[in-house]
Amino acid sequence: MIIVIDALNKHRFQGVLDEMHKLRARVFQGRLGWDVTVRDGREADVFDSLDPAHVVCLDADGDVVGCMRLLQTTGPHMLSDVFNDLLDGEPPLRSSRIWEATRFCVDTAKLGGGKTRNSISYVTSEVMIGAFEYAREAGVLDAVAVIDPVMNRVMIRSANAPCDYLGSPKPMGKVTAMAALMDCSEDRIQAIRDFAEIRHDVFLTEDSAEELFQRNRAQQASRPAAARMSSNAKTEKAHPMPAKRKTPRINALQLYCCEQILNAKSQSDINAAQALVEALSDKLGTNSAAELCRMTRASARGARQSVLVAAK
Repeated sequence: MIIVIDALNKHRFQGVLDEMHKLRARVFQGRLGWDVTVRDGREADVFDSLDPAHVVCLDADGDVVGCMRLLQTTGPHMLSDVFNDLLDGEPPLRSSRIWEATRFCVDTAKLGGGKTRNSISYVTSEVMIGAFEYAREAGVLDAVAVIDPVMNRVMIRSANAPCDYLGSPKPMGKVTAMAALMDCSEDRIQAIRDFAEIRHDVFLTEDSAEELFQRNRAQQASRPAAARMSSNAKTEKAHPMPAKRKTPRINALQLYCCEQILNAKSQSDINAAQALVEALSDKLGTNSAAELCRMTRASARGARQSVLVAAK
């Protein structure tokens, strides 16, 4: 469920924005290891001070589970001021009808695999639908974003393939970055809806979003302190695999990375997937793509055996 927070309503949603910045810190610094500025467990940069629109996804519990930042290209933005090397010397796109989409992330610690409502795929699609529908309503024609080959492949598989690319891919740290262009068309929005089987209006009213989030806050505050500490510890723990476990548990991040490897269509796709595994090695428990796939297959066999035992 989506709420868009901008300069006009941010005074109502300071708590939601605070949780969004915490999620960004957990993802971009904690999981992806990006060189970002994190203070007091919250990630923010200079572009957050330019009154962007934040597309935020709340789940049924009122937790922030996904977000994306939308910023006009008429002023400073990341492609013109940070990633301009990608443009091969060409001037950045500047138009009131072209927005930049950045800081997209989802809470892989809470969300699962598959395409259920509480899955990474579903929340990704819901954030995309919310961003494109909001932009289209504002008269925006196109969105530009800096992505890596893995995200590019995810977008293609989820009926959200870029319609064009700007400049050429360049190595950026441990991954390759590219500038992608997406049209904010009804056809694109409908294709994402069909892929995710999302038929409903994804937007919450401001009153509904505020009520849902405040109810979540009240429920958390009413829980005993010991229970909150235990819950927080479980959320922040890296879920290490016991040394003698015969059937490893595969979390959502491991499953996601394995899917990128198994669904690779070309050598460049394979290289990108392997680079992702290496970049996230400390979070995955392995720096080998082959070992990750073996872990996933072992987990699947263990699950099937459990089902058979239960059936008996």
